[in-house]
Amino acid sequence: SAFILTSHIALMFDVCCCDLKDQHSSSFPPSSRIVRDYLSGAPFSSYQESMYFSRFLQWKWLERQPVTKNTFRHYRVLGKGGFGEVCACQVRATGKMYACKKLEKKRVKKRKGEAMALNEKRILEKVNSSYVVSLAYAYETKDALCLVLTLMNGGDLKFHIYNMGNSGFDEQRAIFYAAEICCGLEDLHRERIVYRDLKPENILLDDRGHIRISDLGLAVQIPEGETIRGRVGTVGYMAPEVIQNESYSFSPDWWGLGCLIFEMIQGQSPFRKRKERVKREEVDRRVREDQEEYSDKFSEEAKNICRQLLAKDPKERLGCRGCGAIEVKQHPIFRNINFKRLEANMLDPPFIPDPRAVYCKDVLDIEQFSTVKGVNLDPTDDDFYHKFVTGSVPIPWQNEMIEMECFKEINIYETDGMLCSDLDVNRPNPPPKRGFFYRLFRREASASAPATVRGGGG
Repeated sequence: SAFILTSHIALMFDVCCCDLKDQHSSSFPPSSRIVRDYLSGAPFSSYQESMYFSRFLQWKWLERQPVTKNTFRHYRVLGKGGFGEVCACQVRATGKMYACKKLEKKRVKKRKGEAMALNEKRILEKVNSSYVVSLAYAYETKDALCLVLTLMNGGDLKFHIYNMGNSGFDEQRAIFYAAEICCGLEDLHRERIVYRDLKPENILLDDRGHIRISDLGLAVQIPEGETIRGRVGTVGYMAPEVIQNESYSFSPDWWGLGCLIFEMIQGQSPFRKRKERVKREEVDRRVREDQEEYSDKFSEEAKNICRQLLAKDPKERLGCRGCGAIEVKQHPIFRNINFKRLEANMLDPPFIPDPRAVYCKDVLDIEQFSTVKGVNLDPTDDDFYHKFVTGSVPIPWQNEMIEMECFKEINIYETDGMLCSDLDVNRPNPPPKRGFFYRLFRREASASAPATVRGGGG
């Protein structure tokens, strides 16, 4: 009860601080500093001497344990990334399922992809969003660097747009996904990260039907007050300012959202037909010069939001007029989306994946990687590997402990106020419990041992 009361007080404090910050921004920093200075004194010293701090240190020790391939069970291949396969995996200790994205060391080195791989890993570590895949672990094997990510069982939007009956979605389904993507972009932009590769195959569905943005290999963090240049992305989805190598900040992502909404409704991208054989230069010309065409699948509101997001001039584009995601959320097409409830995960998705279905290619249809030749790994690569391999990521790991009920099962205190044996340094640890296999094998050994025959008189 004391813990609940403390949590309630902390929550009320946060709410009050938010109100103060909104209403009296000039007075908030001093009051926040006063509270922090007070808590860092006697209250924190008292906490450090308590059993709760000892338990906290135990959890942090467990969190920082080495992570290797033996931490996981590995299952079928789900697909492939730029540097290797993606397979399903399961944490042995908790049973939690993830996707393991493997980056073959030789392939990374041959393509000089070290900076790109490390950039993606660091951005995934930084972002904590319900609408962006989370990085839970980073480890290495002899041949590969491995990113353990949120498992998305529902497949990607490209599969659903083109492989589930008629191409495209009904408008309400498309708008629900667009709303969640908007929230994901907002979370990225809050960290000053521009994504730059928004397209259907990079939007994944979980088993409940919610989406997450994946594959952050082209994402980059922009310093405060600055812009960047760089012609990166996928042909047909790059914004005009990207194609023309102009400076930009977050405008390419809102262009990408316009392309994605168009494709979800129409069943083809706005500047390139499905499987159309056309040169890159022609697609780029269409993006810069041509106006997209709308069929009767689009309502007037759907046409309007696409036109505003696909404005050639980034200064006129929705989302780029000074208020970012707020501008997009206020468009009339989202009038039936309660974004507060959406962000609290309280809205039901329009489509729930069938748990018995596999929303990806058959294993035999996934193209195999060829062997990398002419590349040797040497000690000079170790510095890069050391930066990449950091084990578990705190927030996803802690969420895993709670979700899989490990925290509830292990985090036990004595009911009579006494310290648990694992917290009391003056009490010996109890002997380790013998597991099922130990008892089983011991029983078999006893049964197979030769019996001692005692002779009787006679």
